[in-house]
Amino acid sequence: MADQETLLDAATIKAAVAGELWAKQKVIEHYTPMIDELAVDEDMKQHLILKLLEELPNFPMGQA
Repeated sequence: MADQETLLDAATIKAAVAGELWAKQKVIEHYTPMIDELAVDEDMKQHLILKLLEELPNFPMGQA
């Protein structure tokens, strides 16, 4: 992939998994361009953001 995307730093991911609001907002901001591409309307956009937030606690931090 010639155009490699910037990754979130480990501290932000750990904070998001722990439930820190600032970190969850950063995760949403990071994935907003992808969400905008996938969503056909505002309802779907909100659904995708909700699913992202619901899955954050399941991120395998032990393997990071």
